[in-house]
Amino acid sequence: MARMLAFMLLAASLCAFAQDYERERRWEREIVPGLVVGEPLKLRAAGREFLALHTEAANSKGAVVLAHGRNVHPDHEVIGALRMRLADMGFTTLSIQMPILGPEATKMEDYYPRLFPEAAERLDAAGRWLQERGERRVALVSHSMGSWMANEYFDAADASPYRAWVCMGLTGGYSWRSYRSARPILDVYGENDNSTVTGAAWRRRLTIAVAPQGSRQVEIPGADHFYTGRDAELAKVIAEWLEGVLASATP
Repeated sequence: MARMLAFMLLAASLCAFAQDYERERRWEREIVPGLVVGEPLKLRAAGREFLALHTEAANSKGAVVLAHGRNVHPDHEVIGALRMRLADMGFTTLSIQMPILGPEATKMEDYYPRLFPEAAERLDAAGRWLQERGERRVALVSHSMGSWMANEYFDAADASPYRAWVCMGLTGGYSWRSYRSARPILDVYGENDNSTVTGAAWRRRLTIAVAPQGSRQVEIPGADHFYTGRDAELAKVIAEWLEGVLASATP
């Protein structure tokens, strides 16, 4: 009986933190009917479809895939703001649904490593979808948990469609492999960001110092982890940096 109870508790624990595809579908049903900017579409990775919000810019300066943080959707808060603001500034955007768990999952270790392989497949699929549409200057913009997923993706990928990486709100430092980054990195964080972000800013500066030309670190004055009320300033910083590094990228 004790062994059976232990098995049942383990099974319940594993189920509680399984990837929540139904939650993704619920969010899709909620946000798609209310879209004012951009078009919804479905991409495919790991044998499943996932939602992406595509906003095409006229005379595009480049294309950007946006990866959100933990337990949210591709039109949420700072990512939702950036997908529209960057399009207004001349960058085609593709904001994608990253893998999520249920709302009870609140820790980094709940997500890592179980969701990271599919996250990597989604990031790769999104970048390559843009390439197939003729985009030759593609960048990745990630936030919070999305930045950890992006770091893991770049670590594992032998080749990538991304020419540049905007990494926002990384809670800690970059991986050792990032010191040999194949692309310039813009490391962004808020003045009033989470302590795990601000406290490790010096560690991330070490990576930025040896990253490819154009890499830099920027602190957004007065901004919290979600850049509340500072998304316009954030978008301006990102757009100006992208315009410089993507213009010099080889098509």
